Amino acid sequence: MATITQSAPRRAEARDRHGRAGEARGRSNDAARAAPAPLTSIAASDWADLAERAIEPNGYYLPGWELAVSAFAPGRSGAGAIAAWRTDSDCEPTCLIGLLPAVTLWQAFKIPLPALVNADAYGTLGTPLLDRDDADLAMARLMKQARLTGARAILLRNMSLDGPAMQAIAATLRVQDLQPQILQRYQRAALDAGRDGEALLREALGTKRLKELRRQHNRLADHGEVKFEVACTPQEVASALEIFLALEASGWKGARGTALSQREGDARFIRQATSALAERGQCEIITLRAGTLPVAAGVVLRHQQRAFFFKIGIDENFAKFSPGVQLTLELTRHLCADLEITSADSTAHQGHKMIDPIWRARITIGDVLIPLRPRDPMVAIIAAALKTHNGLLAAARGTVRGARSLLRR
Repeated sequence: MATITQSAPRRAEARDRHGRAGEARGRSNDAARAAPAPLTSIAASDWADLAERAIEPNGYYLPGWELAVSAFAPGRSGAGAIAAWRTDSDCEPTCLIGLLPAVTLWQAFKIPLPALVNADAYGTLGTPLLDRDDADLAMARLMKQARLTGARAILLRNMSLDGPAMQAIAATLRVQDLQPQILQRYQRAALDAGRDGEALLREALGTKRLKELRRQHNRLADHGEVKFEVACTPQEVASALEIFLALEASGWKGARGTALSQREGDARFIRQATSALAERGQCEIITLRAGTLPVAAGVVLRHQQRAFFFKIGIDENFAKFSPGVQLTLELTRHLCADLEITSADSTAHQGHKMIDPIWRARITIGDVLIPLRPRDPMVAIIAAALKTHNGLLAAARGTVRGARSLLRR
């Protein structure tokens, strides 16, 4: 076989002619490898179809929700997308089978190391969407796309550790001779909505506590008939959301400056997200009234057969009647009576004083570091940096809690 060669003068001429253009392309390629593609590059219809086929539900990665977060929510905007596609015989994409909204480690934590992090969707769940019929292939292709960005690892924050998505991820890693690292884990409250609501509440709270709550309910009724309302249609949701926002801002979140209505970006996000999900029957706003006066309200997302309890707001003038607990009791009855819902995720922190005693099922949640290459020493460096960051963050939170405790004295 003949070998085609290029003479030295011609090679030098080519380097001289194309050198600057090559340098420019190199800089452009480096920039392109620094971050995933824009989240908006994924067609909402493809995304919604994948969500219906997902092996494990995640209401916070539904397109209507995450696109609004990424567009408007301060500190959470600008997410990218790592996508996996089923392809035809010509390797042309035909069907979206995996999606991970993602940012760089620098965007997430200001850590200058080559890793991707699942995007913060304003809800404490970061399980990626994987096609139930092709979950292993979907994860393998998500990892391949992550490598193309130059990443050496993927951090999955607030990942459901015991669900089918994590099982598919673990299986994919085993095939590639890779081992995930669990950086931290905890358990949080969940509802087994397949049970009878009243029986579940009796078992969880006991006769004495339920009797006290009924007494508080009756005292609340002195201010007018106590009614539980569920807003489902886009028009109902839009109206009920304003009640929720007002209640949330009237309490301690408003005093701290963290209520959703207090920042324009947060307000725009929640209004757009709830409207978009309500159009698809994936959002409800629940309200508890005493007469005409709303005393508690909450936002609930729905994805497949699971509900997600996002946030709650109460009128603290009625705090002695436990309006948040009363609302949660009604939500429990509502979800247990709904044949389409089999479980609910509180998405609350571990040990939440209000909901942990009521919803006694538990979901294991954790942060998982996924290496993208076997025996890569960079992964250990990334893991160490993340553990240091988590330790500093925990210390800072402890200092804040201590300061607040002193201020209350």
